[in-house]
Amino acid sequence: MLRFEHIEFLWGLAAIPLLILIFLWVRRWKRKALLAFGDPHTVRRMMPEVSLSRPGLKFVLYILAYASLVVGIANPQIGTKMEEAKRDGADLMILLDVSNSMLAGDLAPNRLENAKRAISQLIDNLHNDRIGIIIFAGEAYVQLPITTDYSAAKLFLNNITTDIVPTQGTAIGAAIDMGMKSFNFVNGTSKAMILMTDGENHEDDAVSAAKNARAKDVAIHVIGLGSQEGAPVPIYKNGKPVGFHTDEAGKTVVSKLNEEMCKEISEAGNGVYVRASNANSGLNIVMDQVNKMEKKTYDSKSFKNYEDRFQFFLGLSMLLLLLEFFISNRRNLKLSELNLFEVR
Repeated sequence: MLRFEHIEFLWGLAAIPLLILIFLWVRRWKRKALLAFGDPHTVRRMMPEVSLSRPGLKFVLYILAYASLVVGIANPQIGTKMEEAKRDGADLMILLDVSNSMLAGDLAPNRLENAKRAISQLIDNLHNDRIGIIIFAGEAYVQLPITTDYSAAKLFLNNITTDIVPTQGTAIGAAIDMGMKSFNFVNGTSKAMILMTDGENHEDDAVSAAKNARAKDVAIHVIGLGSQEGAPVPIYKNGKPVGFHTDEAGKTVVSKLNEEMCKEISEAGNGVYVRASNANSGLNIVMDQVNKMEKKTYDSKSFKNYEDRFQFFLGLSMLLLLLEFFISNRRNLKLSELNLFEVR
């Protein structure tokens, strides 16, 4: 099986047609210049050492060397054998609140960005544990299924905004139920959810959902985002703040952390509750609990070992360039005088 480690460098091959066009244009220009100088037969007799074919040969060697160099830089790799990799870890599902209240600025720069930064740090510290992300506001959606691809997790995390869900609200119970559906209970791995929310405008029965999760040995840890004093919720237009949300009376809405609700959910889910701050997201405390869970082998994944093959292409490129260097643009008059097929 063939693959390229740096496949983006293969875009360099797109320059080959341009180089060919430039070469043909220059060759045509030289031919016109010779025609303007005088009769072609006479001009050729005046320059007996000039070869008309060797520049083309040198250019072909140059193009082949360039193509080989580009392929070598892209590092072609060949799969050599299959191996089995077993991992011991736990399944973690992040439930991230993306309601408009998460834009409040009582955590810098706001609650949502503070949570995303903490999750990013969490991903950096994971090794064999699998992670998934569910976002929720008025409804819950799977943003990232359970995976060990931490790079993909960060990519999906960076794209999360409050505009990603069409319905506003705080449907925590729906997020917990969706998390339970996302887990694979056949493999027997330890499972936990990390709920990150301000708990405000709670709509469904999250406590019952947490109890149902606990009944299946799924712990729910809660990180409260916000402060008891609260902060106004900004309104953005084209990425710029244009004001704050107001109620029916025209007063600015102040969003506060519903700490009691967060505590109830964590207790019902047999987890811990931590209130995040600008200095500490609280994920370190939660991860201490996660690390105490029993780690089990959750799957056996086969993958290929690949061996680099860039050496051959770089060596070929150097060989072609060396050959091109030693080919002169001038004809060898002694060789040209030989006529091996002359009948005497």
